[in-house]
Amino acid sequence: MTIDFWFEFGSPYSYLSSMRLPALAHRAGIQINWRPFLLGPIFQQQGWHNSPFLVYPAKGAYMWTDMAREAGKYHLPFRRPGDFPRRAILPSRIALANGNARWIGDFVQAVMQLNFVHDRDIDNEAAMREILLQLLPAASAEDILQSAQGDAVKQRLRAQTATAQDLGIFGAPSFIVGDELFWGNDRLEDALALAHSHTYIGETL
Repeated sequence: MTIDFWFEFGSPYSYLSSMRLPALAHRAGIQINWRPFLLGPIFQQQGWHNSPFLVYPAKGAYMWTDMAREAGKYHLPFRRPGDFPRRAILPSRIALANGNARWIGDFVQAVMQLNFVHDRDIDNEAAMREILLQLLPAASAEDILQSAQGDAVKQRLRAQTATAQDLGIFGAPSFIVGDELFWGNDRLEDALALAHSHTYIGETL
């Protein structure tokens, strides 16, 4: 039983899902495939020059109010970022290049918290080194940082984003179970339910 978790480090609702998904999936015996991608090309394909939360101010105002409510509901800390949406190319490359690492879930959560709890820049070596050093020996952290900035990983991230477009993904977070696509943090339980033999997740967890 697997679920593909398509997320963007600059996405507020991806923050909520990334903090919730690991525990829920573990309890249900479901494996997570971590799929970082970039929303910028997705939005451009839809004719938006920026996040729809900025293109449509009323939608953006609602989103921040809703984020505060949802974070409170899930007992998650939350601070509205001073810079939104934050550029997140380097952490996306790191996550993509190390998607099968045992520490990937902790890394994703740490980056999300840096953005949506501590209101810090996430697209720089210093911030990523700080997180990696909490998870890995210093030599391994440096190797990962260097590898993530190589041309091969850059091309992989472009390809990953193109794959998201081909799959019909138009926002984050998105979840794919088999051939089924679910969009939004509020559809996380539905996606897990399908992965868990079509049983309602509230009855099995």
